[in-house]
Amino acid sequence: MAAQKHTQTRVAFATIVGTSIEWYDYFLYAAASGLIFNELFFGPLGSTLSTMVAFATVGISFLFRPLGAFLAGHFGDKLGRRAVLIITLIAMGAATALIGALPTYDSVGVIAPAMLIVLRIIQGISAGGEWGGAVLLAVEHADEESRGLRGSFPQIGVSIGLLLSSGVLALMTSIAPGDAFLEWGWRVPFFLSIALVLIGYWIRRGVEESPVFHEIAARKEQVSNPLGKLFRGHWLLVILASLVFMGNNAAGYMTTGGYIQNYATDPAGPIGLERGPVLWAVAASAVSWLIFTILAGAVSDKIGRRNSYLLGWAFLLVGIFSLFPLVNTGSLGMLLLGLVILTVGLGFTYGQQPAMYAELFPSSVRFSGVSVSYAIGSILGGAFAPTIAKALVSETGTTTSVAVYLGVVAALALVATLLLRDRTGIPLGPDHEEEQAVSPIIGIGSRRQATSATEAALRQ
Repeated sequence: MAAQKHTQTRVAFATIVGTSIEWYDYFLYAAASGLIFNELFFGPLGSTLSTMVAFATVGISFLFRPLGAFLAGHFGDKLGRRAVLIITLIAMGAATALIGALPTYDSVGVIAPAMLIVLRIIQGISAGGEWGGAVLLAVEHADEESRGLRGSFPQIGVSIGLLLSSGVLALMTSIAPGDAFLEWGWRVPFFLSIALVLIGYWIRRGVEESPVFHEIAARKEQVSNPLGKLFRGHWLLVILASLVFMGNNAAGYMTTGGYIQNYATDPAGPIGLERGPVLWAVAASAVSWLIFTILAGAVSDKIGRRNSYLLGWAFLLVGIFSLFPLVNTGSLGMLLLGLVILTVGLGFTYGQQPAMYAELFPSSVRFSGVSVSYAIGSILGGAFAPTIAKALVSETGTTTSVAVYLGVVAALALVATLLLRDRTGIPLGPDHEEEQAVSPIIGIGSRRQATSATEAALRQ
């Protein structure tokens, strides 16, 4: 028992560190897109269009997340979770460091934004493969009664990554103020990724493979074509799981995608706050996001994944419609308050996601199922949310349109959640593949089938 707890603690630490580094790299680009890249790489397009195009490059990477998810899912279900995580970490870190070394448009012309986009695509492929492996390591190592809490640990990598990226950028605005920040200061956070990746690699090498995958490998039951099996038998489940994540991701990318940072600091906009204080406010809100993410995972172990999600959607809708009225006051304190209120809902629709996703899919296609659902959900939700928000404000002249857009997306995610049964605590190992294969979608399969499968499994 003590050895098992030690292993779980080691896995939790490794997944937190690894995902934090991955999301630091990913969000660093997103924050820089509206603060730096719009000027240095897309400046000739003009103020508004350059920012929209810079935000669009954030979204372009999402289009390649499914490729990363397909590759990681295929090899993760065949070869294991750990090897995939090491590869994605190295790929993400290398792309981030190279972004820091890129020449600007003034130096090499259109080659600069072209290289920037290529490196962002590599980040997208890496991000698409990272998440599924990290959360399955955490969830499949966990006890049934603490699966939600343990699964929330890699999720806080998002808030830690946001905290680190915003904090380091804010620090560099103080170390290299004014023109110095645009000349060289912005590059330092990207180069820092090299050291972070070396730390993450060292930690991840020492993590044990998932016990569920060990069982599958020992029985030689790896599926030769997990993606084919996934889409033949579970395509509707993939769609619903994607829609669930869509609602969280669209709202979350108001900060992780750099939109709020750009909107609040735009000299030509209605707010006009200083860059550094806004970045510190975003970093502070990441702390509250972290807290509510862990809390959501723990609460889901008590009241179930579905119920905790329904609570989260209510919180998120309040946050969405509170955000811009508070930001538009022009007060840094009100901006921070709006971000913190938003993070309550963001955390409560994210912390329980790894456990819920793992419980939805059979063990033989689980890596593929969770990775692909996450990647598709990110495209539908956050991929172009900053670009859409920028376009809506430009067209309507009001941020109310952005709140309505985010509210509609969250409402669709709520509907998708209502269409799924709660499978909290379902056994995850290959011994229970038949029980896991009973559809969790309401109206497809019956509760009696699910109950019978559970009773049969318990009798074995």
